[in-house]
Amino acid sequence: MNPRLVLTHAALLFRAIFRTPAFAVPAVVFPAMFYTIFALQFARGSPAMADQVLGSYVAFGIMGVALFQFGVAISAERGRPWERYLRSLPVNAQTRFAARVIVATAFALMAGGLVAVIGALFTPVTFTAAQWLLLALYALAGAIPFVLIGLAIAYLVPPAGALPITNILFLLGAFAGGLFLPPQFLPAFAQRISAYLPMRAYGELLWGIGLPGHGFARWVVVLAVYAIAFGIIGVVAYRRDERVRYA
Repeated sequence: MNPRLVLTHAALLFRAIFRTPAFAVPAVVFPAMFYTIFALQFARGSPAMADQVLGSYVAFGIMGVALFQFGVAISAERGRPWERYLRSLPVNAQTRFAARVIVATAFALMAGGLVAVIGALFTPVTFTAAQWLLLALYALAGAIPFVLIGLAIAYLVPPAGALPITNILFLLGAFAGGLFLPPQFLPAFAQRISAYLPMRAYGELLWGIGLPGHGFARWVVVLAVYAIAFGIIGVVAYRRDERVRYA
């Protein structure tokens, strides 16, 4: 893989996205707006609550970027004649995927970072400098399963169905995973499935940063299982799509 080619492709993706601010701006601002309207008043209750709510909405913002950048965006591109032209160029799939990872990472940092700035300014968050760094690292690492879930959606679902399916998965998953309400306050049926969802595991990974002795191992395993499973599904779906469209 040629790093220069990856960066060139990433720059072109950035340019294309910023030409449609109706997509770029909401992707960055929506999680912070949600956090401000629905969660900020609860986050001011105590330092522990502030830490947990901040982690929830950082996860919510980054998860959304991962799912929509890789699920909806790639699915939409599959149906365009431009995609056929790109497939004819000497740019392999690994280069294009790496470029999209760079773009999605940048948007994820902007979306999650805006939530973090609001939390740091207006709530009693107690993170040290080292914990802020851990929050950023865990948030990006924990997003990997959602990138792979997005890829699976992109190559399994027709373009017209990718947006509604991703929206349902994103919002219902965030609710059942305890990102909007602490897991103990969820309805009984949601509590039963919550512990097996990647959204809950992602939340637990970030909530634990401010909790000494918090067990991370279980949640890392849950995220790893989802990453492996959807990585395999995504590769199989990509190869099938390639055979159907370009064989």
